Amino acid sequence: MIAPVAVDGPLRCIRRFSKDLLTSDDLVAMQALTKPMMDLLVACVRARLNILIAGGTGSGKTTLLNILSTCIPADERIVTIEDTAELQLRQEHVARMETRPPNLEGEGSIDQRRLLINSLRMRPDRIIVGEVRGEEALDMLQAMNTGHDGSLAIIHANSGPDAVNRLELVVGLANSNISTPSMRKHIAAAIQVFIQVERLSDGTRKITQISESTGLKDGEVGIQELFCFEKLGVRADGHVEGRFRGRGVRPRFLDRLRRSNQAVTEEAFDSVVEI
Repeated sequence: MIAPVAVDGPLRCIRRFSKDLLTSDDLVAMQALTKPMMDLLVACVRARLNILIAGGTGSGKTTLLNILSTCIPADERIVTIEDTAELQLRQEHVARMETRPPNLEGEGSIDQRRLLINSLRMRPDRIIVGEVRGEEALDMLQAMNTGHDGSLAIIHANSGPDAVNRLELVVGLANSNISTPSMRKHIAAAIQVFIQVERLSDGTRKITQISESTGLKDGEVGIQELFCFEKLGVRADGHVEGRFRGRGVRPRFLDRLRRSNQAVTEEAFDSVVEI
């Protein structure tokens, strides 16, 4: 940015990505989550559940999405849609698309909704949306509900329920005159897993919630927490102490994982790991 937008001088922000990409084992070693939590997420990707990753800026959403994408089989065709191309998928059959801003006359822009609509003609096995922020949310939900299982997306939100509220807001931008009950029904049917990522006060990044959609209840999208990170305190050196805890409930999609030959031990949902 330059003057007059940048008041005290030019501003430049550089997002630099490492060539050595992190793996699921790296996340476990860094205590971003536990092994049972990682095993569950890997199983969900392989069983083609639709996953929404939520979190704030710099919390590690893109990094987590890159890692989960490595669990997608190499023979599947993946289409990625982003405002700014940042995803680093390692598969061979990846069709990457990026939005285009308008020119100086305000014309020629191509938004995510247009890219998403066109991606449905490209025979994708999976669709990955780098960040859901506008009217493309409605088309994404419709795609998830019409055979494009195993899709992944990112959204800015502070929790599973906040992610649902945020989705309702951006779906409303589509000017589709869709009713609120119908909108919530779409969300509940389309997304099976919600992942919350957070950057803590000591700079570490944690998977603070893994939740599932339980359908509509009293007109609201039900969110059931499967795993969480509980903050217990802060040491003198600033390190955040806490524990990863399974909520003791079995997800409704557990049978679907088993039918897809994805083994997840039920004892994992009762685990407690202090860090």
